Amino acid sequence: MPVKIISLFYLTLIATKLCAQDFAQQNQDSIIDNKYREDQFYVGVTFNLLVNKPKGMDQNGFSGGLHAGYIRDMPINQRRNVSIGLGGGFSMNTYNQNLFIGEEQSGESIYKILDKSTQYSKNWLTTYLLEAPIQFRWRTSTAKNDKFWRLYTGLKLGYVYAYKANFEETNNQVVQTDIPELDKFRAGATFAFGYGTFNFYFYYSLTPLFKDAQINSTQEDVGLNTFKLGLIFYIL
Repeated sequence: MPVKIISLFYLTLIATKLCAQDFAQQNQDSIIDNKYREDQFYVGVTFNLLVNKPKGMDQNGFSGGLHAGYIRDMPINQRRNVSIGLGGGFSMNTYNQNLFIGEEQSGESIYKILDKSTQYSKNWLTTYLLEAPIQFRWRTSTAKNDKFWRLYTGLKLGYVYAYKANFEETNNQVVQTDIPELDKFRAGATFAFGYGTFNFYFYYSLTPLFKDAQINSTQEDVGLNTFKLGLIFYIL
């Protein structure tokens, strides 16, 4: 009888200790979960397309973009896998195309479609932006799992703080760094999805790149919206 009592006492002691350890672990996980967020640095590379182009305008060569920044994650549910993201970043974008941007002696801008009869070596526009992404974020992550599916969508606001249009032909170069018709304030819709670090990324500008700009020969609006597709890498 005493042996059974002693055995029962030790079994009860062991069970109590295991329960205490499990409870402590649950509490520890809860503490981690209560603080868990997906603050992230991001780096992206894109292929840039121009849409809503005037007649005769085409892209040639490679047009690409480089994007980097940081996003603050603010969970809005108990599991903390749904959140709002706010951030800041930088973007550089180049567009190789056949739209010549120049300037008259009077200061008025020139917009001309370069046809095949014009021999030139370079014609591109590069923009440099400060950006503020605003995202609705959903993911399958937990506080201890760094490999998960994600879907982030939202808006990206931007300001073009510098730009350059460059045209080069034999014995002649035209560089424009003052284009009044270029809209410096940018807004676009974004969508990213993927697993782990590697994610597909899409961006479509909601505002045209140029406002009140027309092709000189046809009076057709220049407009131009940008569509970017590529990869974005999120790094904790």
